[in-house]
Amino acid sequence: MRQTNLTGESAAYVDAREELRNAEIELMRHRERVAELRRRLPLGPVVEDYAFEEGPSDLDAGDAPTNTVRLSELFTGPGRDLVVYHLMYGKAQTQPCPMCTMWIDGFNGIAHHLARNVDFAVVAAADLPALRTHARNRGWTNLRLLSAGSSTFKYDLASEDAEGNQDSTVSVFTRDGDAIHHAYSVHPRMSDDIDQRGIDLLSPVWHFLDLTRRGRGDWYAELSYS
Repeated sequence: MRQTNLTGESAAYVDAREELRNAEIELMRHRERVAELRRRLPLGPVVEDYAFEEGPSDLDAGDAPTNTVRLSELFTGPGRDLVVYHLMYGKAQTQPCPMCTMWIDGFNGIAHHLARNVDFAVVAAADLPALRTHARNRGWTNLRLLSAGSSTFKYDLASEDAEGNQDSTVSVFTRDGDAIHHAYSVHPRMSDDIDQRGIDLLSPVWHFLDLTRRGRGDWYAELSYS
């Protein structure tokens, strides 16, 4: 299959591009096999109905209008799964993680699409005023943002250790009657030799960089760029 109508492509380029195209097809099919394996996972353990803190977008450090919301209340209807992103912010993580922030910048843009099929929330260990301040600075207007408060939610899902160190994680929950089951979690650290690649597919930034000849290199996200 010809990729462009440009003239001057060498035979070596055409052959190499065809090899790449076939590899891209193979990768797509493998991704679909992985997604099918994920969908076929047996129901995970029943989890407790964790409590989170939620408040208005204009919440500041001195304000008090917060409310408690339960994990069960994050499901907005029957037949819907819940996806939670664990933001690295709070306790030992005194500043918001730049990479998590980049991911959530993207989630904010697609939240209205996700809402057609799944429920989605962002949970941080940070206190609610600090979390809402960061959200306002980033323009996160389309996301449900929750503080884990005093709950063990992040610790139980392995996005926090006993010392309060934070990790980015994505967790999926499903309901079976009144019971809430953990369905799936994934961390950036996939193994001892794969430190930062476990949730790459959730951000297009990496894939744009991978399209180029220079690739992603050692680039790392920042909260702001000079």
